[in-house]
Amino acid sequence: MSLALGIDVGTSGIRTAVVDERGEVLSMARSPHLPQDPDRIDAEEWWRAAQTCLLRQVSTLKDSGRNGTEVSRIAVDGTSGSMVLCDAGLRPVGRALMYDSGGFDSEAAQIDMHAPRSHIARGPNSALARAMRLVAEDTDGLARHLLHQADFIAAKLIGCGGHSDHNNALKTGLDPATGTWPDWIGNVIDTALLPLAHAAGTPVSEIEPDLANRIGLASSAVVCAGTTDSIAAFLAAAPPKAGTAVTSLGSTLAVKMLGRERIDDPAIGLYSHRFGDSWLVGGASNSGGAVLAQFFSSEDIARLSAGIDPRAPSGLDYYPLIRAGERFPVNDPNLAPRVAPRPADDTTFLHGLLEG
Repeated sequence: MSLALGIDVGTSGIRTAVVDERGEVLSMARSPHLPQDPDRIDAEEWWRAAQTCLLRQVSTLKDSGRNGTEVSRIAVDGTSGSMVLCDAGLRPVGRALMYDSGGFDSEAAQIDMHAPRSHIARGPNSALARAMRLVAEDTDGLARHLLHQADFIAAKLIGCGGHSDHNNALKTGLDPATGTWPDWIGNVIDTALLPLAHAAGTPVSEIEPDLANRIGLASSAVVCAGTTDSIAAFLAAAPPKAGTAVTSLGSTLAVKMLGRERIDDPAIGLYSHRFGDSWLVGGASNSGGAVLAQFFSSEDIARLSAGIDPRAPSGLDYYPLIRAGERFPVNDPNLAPRVAPRPADDTTFLHGLLEG
């Protein structure tokens, strides 16, 4: 029985899981990211953490009586909108930009001249604006590949760039109806940098043999097109039928709902992914677990939560953010955090943060 390996590239670290053909989880592993300056993110740290996690995963799998060489399929998900430019050898040519970076007003103005009015690529904190800023920073012209976070890890696995998936590429400008880059996008970015986008799960290439041998995987294992972290959460948590909705809480908060109609409204950060014959409509907020972690440990949150009555209002009016800038349900790169006044009682304070 062949096995499948999933790699989740999150905000705080890498997680992996191996499942069998029945979908039963056989083993899991994780490796944290090292702390980095948010304005100078090194994408190679993602790859370092991924390799560490994969080695742990293969070791853990052996403890369950299975072997890494039984893995036949591999897929990667990453935070939507995080990206980096790489040269032909998959070396980053500059910093990476994360999903919550914004303030790219000049790039947004160029996009507004060409993109359809309802396109999610519009706005100063859009993924396309982010990509344009990275291109502008590549003053030596070394870049050959624009890679989303999941693309970067997948490219390292197979030893070549130029591939993405429909979901990660959406916010960078991909047309979800056709799965291709629209003609207008060539007016704002060099299309030679853009990856070929595949439907999630499409086989792309076998893993690089030397890497497979070093990690303990079979060189015949095929890396497939991945997806975003929130869509991976949807696929794992819910049956794919109309009306199904999933909220995933990690460092940020994402909401997804499967429906028959496509809905796009960049003014509030709402967008739609093609999902078979249906549409997966959703948005992602910059609020979430990372804000809670600024104030409380996991143990404190568990202890204080026991004293909260969710049926009673806290009386506080918070909008918890780590820094200025929000994507959904308000698409405003300048929206300021609101976490004051702080009451003396920590339980009430946590109650207000959770409400916000």
